[in-house]
Parts: sequence; C-alpha cells; structure tokens
Amino acid sequence: MPDTIEDGALVFIFLDAKRNWIRRVKTGEEFHSNKGIIKYDDLIGRPYGIRVRSHSGHEFQIHRPSPADVQIAMGRNTQIIYPKDAATILIQAGIGAGSRVVESGTGSGALTGILSRAVGKEGHVYTYEIREDMYLGAKKNLEKYGLTDNVTMYNKDIIEGIKETDVDAVVLDLATPWLLVDEAHRSLKPSHVLASYSPTIEQVMKTCKALGDSGKWGMIKTLEIFEREIMVRVNKTRPTTWMVAHTGYMTFARSLAVE
Repeated sequence: MPDTIEDGALVFIFLDAKRNWIRRVKTGEEFHSNKGIIKYDDLIGRPYGIRVRSHSGHEFQIHRPSPADVQIAMGRNTQIIYPKDAATILIQAGIGAGSRVVESGTGSGALTGILSRAVGKEGHVYTYEIREDMYLGAKKNLEKYGLTDNVTMYNKDIIEGIKETDVDAVVLDLATPWLLVDEAHRSLKPSHVLASYSPTIEQVMKTCKALGDSGKWGMIKTLEIFEREIMVRVNKTRPTTWMVAHTGYMTFARSLAVE
C-alpha cells in the first residue's frame, strides 16, 4: 500500500469518537462538515496520519481506514458482526491469506469485507444472501470500498445448497444455522471449521444439538466476547460506564473425516 495519500484513495477523517468519516479523495473536490472545509488537494501527496485544519480552524486527523473503520461505515441494515467477534471468528476458524471461505448471509457486507481482506489476493470469499435488497446493498458497499476482486456474491438461499467444495471455512450468520450442518460438512475440507454466529441462546442450543447428532463434527464450543474501553486520565483512570457486551454467540466445530 502507498505510504502517501493518492488521488482516488480512501481516507478516514477523524474529529472525535462520534464525528468521523470515510471519504474518497479526488482532485479539485472538498470535504464539508459543520466544522469547516478541507480541500482534498491539500491532502494528496502527503502521508497518512497527518493533522490538518479546516478553513474554520478545527483540527482533523487524516488516517488510512482500518478494516474496523470500514466495517462500521457500511451501516447496519441488519445487525453487523462487531470487530471483537469478527476477529474471534478469523482466529478460531483459521481464516487467513489464501483461504477459501463460504459465508451466509451477506447482510450489509461488513463481515464479507473483513473476510475479503483476510484471505487476500490468493484466497476467495463466496457469500450467499437470500434477500435481494440486502444483496444489492452489500454489493454497493463492497464496490465502494474496493473489496470485490476476491468475492463471489450469490442472491440465493444457502439452504438450497452450497456450490463450493473443499473450502477452508464456512461462516454462518443466519436464523437457522442448524439446517446447514450436513451441507457445511459436505463443503468443508476435513478438520476445518464451521463458525456460526447467533444472537440468541435458543439458536445456539439447536445448532449444537444438530452438530452433535450428526456425528460429523468434533471440538464443538460456543464463545461470547465482551469489550470494555478504559478511560486513561491522570489520577482518574477507570473503565467507561458503558461497554460492548452481548452482541452474539459464536459456535465453532471442526469437520470430521468420513472414512
């Protein structure tokens, strides 16, 4: 990646925790907010991480957007998988450079974008979304942030079947994951991971029962991750009064070889 801001690049414009934006820099254009105007020409050719002042004198930071920044910016037409959960899914499922991953549902495309970055140019993400409006919205989001080169999108109900075989991971974020237990196993390589994200414990219970009853899965476990920010101030350091607590349960299982 270039170390300097190029014409056409995405930048993360940061004023404070509640006021920040991702914008595409274009020659001759400007960023407008109620804290003033920043000319993109004043950013092009300069390094990421600079501080600039708007025409009204307010200081902004200009950064390279992180995957978490992009994920949050994609919006929440459905509940997104938070960065704390997305990171856990990547590590527990062993998803990395070169991985081939099946995902459903696509939703806003937030997790799809995280997966796309993780698997890189040599990997691929195959994502299924039954709702046409969500499919089109996710497609727009992924195109906006340049995350489509290694993504194949289907406007299709994954319950009807997974096209891909010998994949490295299957990630499910849908209402009835227990219905995909056998199909996910057929699609996965042996000793690879199914990750299922569910907001309610009832869904988890049905999924774990289906995984156990099938006899095709081992090392079944469910995790819940909490995140709490610490406010660091001289003589007043303490946790914030709010935290990102329950967002969803993540169930993981490894596919057993069929002999």
